[in-house]
Amino acid sequence: MSVLAVGLSHRTAPVALLERVSMTGEALVKLLHDVRQDSCVAEAMVISTCNRVEVLVTADRFHAAVTAITDLLGVHSGVPVEELRPHFFVHYEERAVEHLFSLVCGLDSMVVGEGQILGQVRQALKLGQRQGTVGATLNELVQQALRVGKRAHHETGIDKHGASLVSAGLALAGDLTGRRALVVGAGSMSSLAAVTLARAGVSDITVANRTFERGARLAESVGGRAVGFGAVAGELAGADIVITCTGAGRHVITPGMLSGPAFLLDLALPHDIDPAVREVPGVTLVDLETIQESGIGSAEGDAVRTVRDLVAGELRAYLDAERAAKVTPTVVALRSKAAGVVESELGRLLMRVPELDERARDEVAMTVQRVVDKLLHEPTVRVKQLATCPGGDHYAEALRELFDLDPKMPEAVREVEL
Repeated sequence: MSVLAVGLSHRTAPVALLERVSMTGEALVKLLHDVRQDSCVAEAMVISTCNRVEVLVTADRFHAAVTAITDLLGVHSGVPVEELRPHFFVHYEERAVEHLFSLVCGLDSMVVGEGQILGQVRQALKLGQRQGTVGATLNELVQQALRVGKRAHHETGIDKHGASLVSAGLALAGDLTGRRALVVGAGSMSSLAAVTLARAGVSDITVANRTFERGARLAESVGGRAVGFGAVAGELAGADIVITCTGAGRHVITPGMLSGPAFLLDLALPHDIDPAVREVPGVTLVDLETIQESGIGSAEGDAVRTVRDLVAGELRAYLDAERAAKVTPTVVALRSKAAGVVESELGRLLMRVPELDERARDEVAMTVQRVVDKLLHEPTVRVKQLATCPGGDHYAEALRELFDLDPKMPEAVREVEL
């Protein structure tokens, strides 16, 4: 089975198209299960954020898996696959691993270096685990990717390069000191927005959320106040800054709800704010398209280059370990066969020389075992080393052929320790 990543992101598709493909909740779960049920897919998970929808699988047939995933993305999004096809990216095997490592480090984000992607990938993994679509291969790969992401954010300056979409959007709002803000929603992005506003000197923060208790907890954490979702229209009149990220799947703010100047930041896909609000005098709307076009947070810097080097090193280490692991069954089978030969020959010796006492028998057994271990040591070490080189699997094949080994024998894997 090989790792395959297929999807769309802000790098390959316009935000307007990503909005149409965006999936959450039950729709996301249904896509996940339909992908997993395809005959050529063994494991699956879906990463869906405000600027990407991508499917990560293990598959035994490349072309069949790509076709199945692209067709399912079209079916579940309601967008004809012919319209989506020019915007898909496809990464396979080594390139898929490199893409995942880069993704969790924030290198593939709209705002390079943002840290939210770590939590988003972690949630995607948890969803796959809960739904039973993630197995050992994807679990180990994604866990390793998350460790790489943590290293990047803890050991480099990538976080300072681009904190978040919130920071990128608010950079277009000017000085926030003393201004009044309304945050619509209380999820992870809205929480980040509230904290960012408080740190920027916003004097009055109101949080509106469908679940009042959750909104109240967020408001309390930033010294603000909470209101019910139904109060949004009334609160808009007194807000200078409005940030939305609800996942409602429809417009929660429309032109008729606005009556005065305001800066609106819409971080949701599908959009929370009707783009027509731009026609309201004094209203400025910044959304994901605006951020994408502005180029904020996309510049290359020393921190980004450092993270790219880190990803390259981690990728080499991961691939070396994967290649070495592939020869393990062959090495196990070789040692198992050698152990069988030793046991058989010692039994034959004891039948021919029954007068040997227990001490002599033990000494003979230890001597024979040492000879076998020494003879096998160099070839088993070398085959593991060579396995990390391109084409290294041929050495394991040669070993199996020379010694007539069956590395799939379950008893060999159970009984022999390397």
